[in-house]
Amino acid sequence: MNTPVLTIDERHNIESGAWFAKLSTPLRQAILSRAFVRRHADGTPLASRGGQAEEWCGVARGAVRISTSSLSGKQVTLTYAEPGVWFGDIALFDGLPRTHDADTHGETTLLVVRKPDFKELLAQHVELYDALLRLNCRRLRLMFDQFEDLNTRPLQARLAKQILLLARSYGIARGEEIRIGLQLAQEDLAQMLGASRQRVNQELKGFEREGAVRVEPTRLVVLSRDKLLAIAER
Repeated sequence: MNTPVLTIDERHNIESGAWFAKLSTPLRQAILSRAFVRRHADGTPLASRGGQAEEWCGVARGAVRISTSSLSGKQVTLTYAEPGVWFGDIALFDGLPRTHDADTHGETTLLVVRKPDFKELLAQHVELYDALLRLNCRRLRLMFDQFEDLNTRPLQARLAKQILLLARSYGIARGEEIRIGLQLAQEDLAQMLGASRQRVNQELKGFEREGAVRVEPTRLVVLSRDKLLAIAER
């Protein structure tokens, strides 16, 4: 049985990731030498809230949906881990249970480092401690930015900002248009913004009238990045 390997595009996604690309060459090589490739179909459960962490993962293709359950038992989308993003290190650090659920969104390829190998990397490469500290500082800053937006910016501005972020992470340029490759239901988009699907639908219709986006079934197409920027800054 052949051991799965990354495709050229998948390896590029890992190596060009904003965090991974800043590591030293020896550390990057050490991580890659201890990692193995795993491919999943859409909707494959990867981690459950309350479960023990056993793996550190980098997304090489597709996306990972990070979610939680409401008091009524409804699954609520919080964010998506895009290609080049690593996750799972926090629970490996503190030894506490996972804080959220994770499952694949679309066909997804992961680069996986098992817990013993992760610990060995930390023991052999002090640089990794500093790199992960910077990574988690960035996560914390982004989280505070989201809290600030939620409490100070109208939904219209937050939605425009979220679409711009999705276009940057998953955008596929076609002429003047940018098609967001991530299949995203309006309900998922609403959950990420802490709003109702009806409100998000209303705002998207307004964006369409302004010529900023085009709404397709499970897809968004950015028609004018400048118009979205202007809405986000209102």
